[in-house]
Amino acid sequence: MPLVVATNDAIALTDADLDEMGSIEGAFDIGALSKAKEDWVLATTARIDGKLHGFMFSTLERIGGTPCVLIGMMSIRRHSRRETVLRGLMGEAYHRALMAFPDEDVVFGSRFVSADGLGAFDKLDEVTPSPGVRAVGEERAWGRRLAKRFGVDSGYEPNSFIAKNGQSGFLDFESSKPGNLDADVVEMVSVVNQAAGDVIVVYGWTMAEDLVKHGQR
Repeated sequence: MPLVVATNDAIALTDADLDEMGSIEGAFDIGALSKAKEDWVLATTARIDGKLHGFMFSTLERIGGTPCVLIGMMSIRRHSRRETVLRGLMGEAYHRALMAFPDEDVVFGSRFVSADGLGAFDKLDEVTPSPGVRAVGEERAWGRRLAKRFGVDSGYEPNSFIAKNGQSGFLDFESSKPGNLDADVVEMVSVVNQAAGDVIVVYGWTMAEDLVKHGQR
């Protein structure tokens, strides 16, 4: 049962495609998916035996001249192979970044509501915020830039990286082994009031030499 990952223009998605995305019973309804179609450039799907098991909306762009991969929305079916699907979607994001920004360091950023999804960033360097590390200066500036790009800057708190009412999109993933999550990361993210619609903005870097490894096929 090989995993098949494919990326197309988000604007080309049909109503049937959006209905299929909604059918994986993740965090997002048709209204949120329709908005993501308009807000983000790329739509990536992950299928096993033809069945949709995950999707991602993203954009590759420059912020202040710096190459960025912005994951506006991702959702993965609660299935025994969910970690494989997560790795497949992130592998596609790395590959797209390598094609768009060869020989450059790249920022990856997204929004999260729990520690589960932060495993998606396990190959990145200088992930911010991180437990026990106080972000300062340019690190906080990047948080503000990303909050603005995600459209959640009006309720954004730069010291905590938390944005109020920011759940128009985030990385929706539920670990199959929650007991293996880093306890410090769990504690850091536990302050996010998911029920109130809050998110935490997280970003990290991949160096050019690492991107070659992560993004190759």
